[in-house]
Amino acid sequence: MHLHNLYGLKKMFQMTHEKISHLRLASQKLDKTSASSPQEIVRHLGAMQAQDYAMAKWAIGSRCDSTEKQIEEAINSGKIIRTHILRPTWHFVAADDIHWMLDVSGPQVKRMILAETKKYSCDEKEFDKINSAIEKILAGNNHLTREEIIQELTIKKFSGDYKLSPVLIMMYAELDGVVCNGKMKGKQMTYALLEERVPKPQSRLTKEEGLAKLAKRYFESHGPATLLDFSWWSGFSVTTCKNIINATELQLNSFTIDNQTYWFGKEYSNTDKFRESVHFLAAFDEYLISYKNRESSILLEHQPKAFTKNGIFKPTIVENGKVIGTWKRTIKKDHVKIETDFFNETESHKKEVLFEGIKSFEKYLETKIAIE
Repeated sequence: MHLHNLYGLKKMFQMTHEKISHLRLASQKLDKTSASSPQEIVRHLGAMQAQDYAMAKWAIGSRCDSTEKQIEEAINSGKIIRTHILRPTWHFVAADDIHWMLDVSGPQVKRMILAETKKYSCDEKEFDKINSAIEKILAGNNHLTREEIIQELTIKKFSGDYKLSPVLIMMYAELDGVVCNGKMKGKQMTYALLEERVPKPQSRLTKEEGLAKLAKRYFESHGPATLLDFSWWSGFSVTTCKNIINATELQLNSFTIDNQTYWFGKEYSNTDKFRESVHFLAAFDEYLISYKNRESSILLEHQPKAFTKNGIFKPTIVENGKVIGTWKRTIKKDHVKIETDFFNETESHKKEVLFEGIKSFEKYLETKIAIE
């Protein structure tokens, strides 16, 4: 990097938490509405946590111009895959990323499942038999719910009358690259064969290449972020993540504050162009959940109001990169009711300005919103 560029970066990163939060808004595509398609938003972020399906769709919608129906169509058509990956929990992943990402993180999450089931004599061979049976059940673009699949499977009882849970059966099949989400059946999720949704690529990345790609994708889309942030998000150990960063650091920028190094993409957004903004973000949005330390975006004293110790994240109201309250929506017959809970006393005229931030949600839902 040229010296004048380095000087400019040092000057820019005489950093406060505020500046970090402003940069994260930009890297996460929240600083302005993107013209990107839903699948391009998911691809940019690498993997978006998605166990709350309705809110996960809004996490995409809050970053682009697409309506909920358009996002639902991208998921139903297989452009966006919803599956278990990384920590593990449900995630959205772009179709062209699913195979290499499963190659990278699938084995470590399968080990977690096997550590539990091996106690009852249920090992990889048993899961292989179950997966073969699932392949036959779903072959020919057959999209079935979990209950429908389990009804057709014959699962034996293991030691101590242990009965393998349907959740673990389907999660292991996802991590093994056998199944992923199929088309929604009303409000029920279905499973389909992954290869019938997204054909396998002709070449595969090595483990090292896959890990490097994962790290680069994370820091470019979530940076500035630390080693511990990446370890938490990816599910890999701190030691593994440290080695990955060492191998990819030339492709990234970094700065250090209080002996803490923050990594981010080469193409950073200059905070001098920062514009004031208000966002009504989804529950479990990447803006909060993808970091181990969340102080840059939410004061410590307010964190228990936004997320619980056991990992339940509420929808949040974010003003200029800082979480200032929570909100919830209730679907009514002809409108959606929005209720807000601000952390600090907020004057009525200020609330009216903040409520401008919900207009994008109204457009996304294509229905009227009533704020209470």
